[in-house]
Amino acid sequence: MNNLDISFNDEVNFLKNDDKDWIPWITNLLLSAKKEINKKNAQEMSINFVSSEKIHEINKKYRGKDRPTDVISFAIEDGLDEDFMAAFNDDPDFVEDIGDLFLCPEVIKRHSVEYETGFNREFGYTLVHGYLHLNGFDHIEDDEAKVMFGIQGKVLREYGLPLHPDQENHGKQIH
Repeated sequence: MNNLDISFNDEVNFLKNDDKDWIPWITNLLLSAKKEINKKNAQEMSINFVSSEKIHEINKKYRGKDRPTDVISFAIEDGLDEDFMAAFNDDPDFVEDIGDLFLCPEVIKRHSVEYETGFNREFGYTLVHGYLHLNGFDHIEDDEAKVMFGIQGKVLREYGLPLHPDQENHGKQIH
């Protein structure tokens, strides 16, 4: 249940922070999310820490949004038939490649100041949010948002990173 292999690509030296050992912090938070969504099979993913300029470029190219953002997720299994994938989920040797996250610490830091949430909370929020997208969750429709933000809130609360009150009550992002 707890096998999660994460490859890190750090273009902005985020992980070299002397004050915090981010890799176990990230891994444990995502393992909590994995447990909450009841993913039993092993998973692998990549996390890429990029600059504001790089994420702006990715956001414009793949999402048509001409601005930097905090996270972009590229799920490997987007659009794959659920019945097809279900056949593999019961195989204990199956390792699911869920995709790639691109995170911009600069934008996350800016959001943490703007929303007065603190960096660790905002970073955790963004990380779990992206991870849930890689696992097929979305928040386009209100019912989807309620499920996704409910899971996200529970994981973050249990990790000591509570959601903003607006997010707790309405299942919506404050940003």
